[in-house]
Amino acid sequence: MSDGKGVVAAGHDLTIRAAGEILKSGGNAFDAVVAGHLAACVTEPVLSSAGGGGFLLTQTSGGSQMLYDFFTQTPLRHRNPEEIEFYPISADFGETMQEFHIGMGAFATPGTVKGLFAVHRDLCSMPMKRLAEPAIEMARKGVVMNHFQSYIIDIVSPVFRASEEALRVYGKPGENREKGSNGKPGIGSETHEAVGLKDKGASENKAKLVEEGDVLFQPELADFLEELAAEGDDFFYCGEVAQSIARLSRDLGGQVTAEDLENYEVFRRRPLEVAYRNSRLAINPAPSSGGTLIAFALKLMEEVDMAGMPYGSPGHLLHLARVQQLTDMARLDRLADRNLPDAGFLDPDYLRRFQDQIRNYARKYGGTTHISIMDSDGNTAALTTSNGEGCGRILPGSGVMLNNMLGEEDLHPDGFHKWPENTRITSMMAPAILNRPDGSVIALGSGGSNRIRTAILQVLLNIIDHGMSVEDAVTRPRIHCEKDFLSVEYGFDRDVLARVVKEWPDHKLWSGSNLFFGGTHSVMYGPSGFHGAGDPRRGGSARLF
Repeated sequence: MSDGKGVVAAGHDLTIRAAGEILKSGGNAFDAVVAGHLAACVTEPVLSSAGGGGFLLTQTSGGSQMLYDFFTQTPLRHRNPEEIEFYPISADFGETMQEFHIGMGAFATPGTVKGLFAVHRDLCSMPMKRLAEPAIEMARKGVVMNHFQSYIIDIVSPVFRASEEALRVYGKPGENREKGSNGKPGIGSETHEAVGLKDKGASENKAKLVEEGDVLFQPELADFLEELAAEGDDFFYCGEVAQSIARLSRDLGGQVTAEDLENYEVFRRRPLEVAYRNSRLAINPAPSSGGTLIAFALKLMEEVDMAGMPYGSPGHLLHLARVQQLTDMARLDRLADRNLPDAGFLDPDYLRRFQDQIRNYARKYGGTTHISIMDSDGNTAALTTSNGEGCGRILPGSGVMLNNMLGEEDLHPDGFHKWPENTRITSMMAPAILNRPDGSVIALGSGGSNRIRTAILQVLLNIIDHGMSVEDAVTRPRIHCEKDFLSVEYGFDRDVLARVVKEWPDHKLWSGSNLFFGGTHSVMYGPSGFHGAGDPRRGGSARLF
């Protein structure tokens, strides 16, 4: 890739096309990232939704940086657990299973809509109606389900079978829904069923869902986005959408109220900055934990002399695994609490305890969705968003799947139903911007729950320590260590792995590349122009415009 209007990396070709259309029309990177996310709500329905939340890290052409925190918030009040709809489902990743909790009681106050409008007011140059046009058109005309989107819908299929309204949107054409039908009575309607499919045996529900090759029509979502672009974010947080969410929550065992929505606010934060070797990294700060954990791991890696340790060598993998293990130990030590205080976590005295351990080790041995965009003026945007898996409930008349962030075990270390009220939920999401000594700028981020921090860490190390291109850094195999268990992606030398697993008896060798290890969609501008790499683990690609 080389010079042009800019470069976009994301998890779907049509998401990239929507953002690129805005760049080609004269929009900046921030216009493009808003348009790209609205499109992702159509093209990547498992990973993106107006009912979720996220983080955007920005760097303007003048070098000014800002982190927009519009992640989900806990409700103002707990509801009696016996009154809420909250139940487990299993996600089948093929080689591993993971349990999540869904139902209206798992829904947290969403921030995506307010976040996008805050960014639009601060940094965008084009009207919101124009930015929403690509998404609206795709929702009306339909999107052909590709292999990856079909695959992830299948992984979390119980979510999309959890209510009649979800099946009307995501059921297979001709069986659970009408092709291109738009018989909606409107957002303010009272059409939701009184009980969910959970009460009717949803775990055994085998209704067919859209699959590869099917066209997913979303006319209700198109109408919703059109009205949202025209009316603004008050339509969602103070108007009829807020009232509809409040009624749905009241009637179906939820905890979010109209007051929660009205009180939601976007936080603008200074990013956490960390120096590593000869580069400077800006990343998501506290109370989100992912950026702080990545900064902690980089400070440990600085104690390792990587000279003579090529990528994929025993020394490289063993030290990388040990750094991940020590970072996880520190997380469990300090994050047995709620929101990670980065000032204390990165305190030199606290760091030294773990740096000493990695030094001694060195003597012994000598993976939510992401969009990255840059424009020709030097503006940079790194956006990571999530809907969890979705709670199984659709906002009536809108086609919007609501989040299940109160049902994510990783986000609630004290246990379910024990969250502090009216508090920003912590997150592993960590959009990042790396500034290199040659003037190169790299934007990256990842989905992947607890694997986010190790996916981003390894891409950064591949670029800085191993001198890889962005494309190579993103596609090389990865490892992930958590709670002393080592997961190893397919692609490393067998003889090397034989040495590594002797040190890690609790391990799993994966048989292929997998979205379990994250999806780091990354872009770069440097002396040779624009470059980009979408992570194939999560259906990603990149394109120059």
